[in-house]
Amino acid sequence: MRVATSLLPSLFVLSLGGACARHVPAPAQAPSELRLYALDCGRIDIPDMGFFKDGSPPNGQPGTLPVSCFLIRHPKGALLWDTGLDDAISKSPDGVTDAVGMRVHVQRGLQAQLAQLGLKPSDVTYVGFSHLHADHAGNANAFPGATWLVQRKELAWANATPTPLGVDATKFSAWREAKVESLDGEHDVFGDGRVRILSTPGHTPGHQSLRVTLPKSGTLVLSGDLCHTRENWERHGVPGFNTSREETLASIGQVEALLTHSHGRFIIQHATEDLRTLPAFPGYLE
Repeated sequence: MRVATSLLPSLFVLSLGGACARHVPAPAQAPSELRLYALDCGRIDIPDMGFFKDGSPPNGQPGTLPVSCFLIRHPKGALLWDTGLDDAISKSPDGVTDAVGMRVHVQRGLQAQLAQLGLKPSDVTYVGFSHLHADHAGNANAFPGATWLVQRKELAWANATPTPLGVDATKFSAWREAKVESLDGEHDVFGDGRVRILSTPGHTPGHQSLRVTLPKSGTLVLSGDLCHTRENWERHGVPGFNTSREETLASIGQVEALLTHSHGRFIIQHATEDLRTLPAFPGYLE
């Protein structure tokens, strides 16, 4: 290892809103300006949505969470933000049961969506992981040639014994051979301030979110799992399974202040209503 120090498929059909949205496939070569694509990386059937409420009180209400990934095309390269559920799940039409006992589904694999844009895994310059739970790192091993951007604390936590709940270390085992840039806080991905990783611990010890400042659409922050639902974002709800309630609340406050200052918006990666505000793939924001 070289270490630098520095839901239902129909629920994921995104709206075509916004004059800044384009709806044609991008060429494989790097674009002249920044672009953001939202990709459908699966869904999770939840037997009890109370699991995601503040304190995780059971309520007996089932639900579905979409799983999203994002591709940021920059003139200096491509950043894949999260890698979703394992593409292999797409071979099981009825989905599979994960280690936590939830039913997970993949309709169309991540690599197939990249191919639609003319990209191979080897064309991805960076892979950034909001955290290393299996629904965010399921296809990590498909990108051994990319530089992996992960918080140092996260990698140590996810490789601990016993394995933390929700982590499948086999999904990101290529970290031993990949170029891993172990982060200790914020990171400017392309060096021009437009794509910045934010340290937002609380869901996991090394959780991070992504700030993207687009030329026409302005600032967006991609949540990772800082919040799973719009309700938790608006009411500062913290599920009981987060590793730190205190850190989660501090991270929410940090992102709220950033968005207020930049007049930006928060995209919750598991919230269907947020994903619907983005262009349908292969459309993009610019």
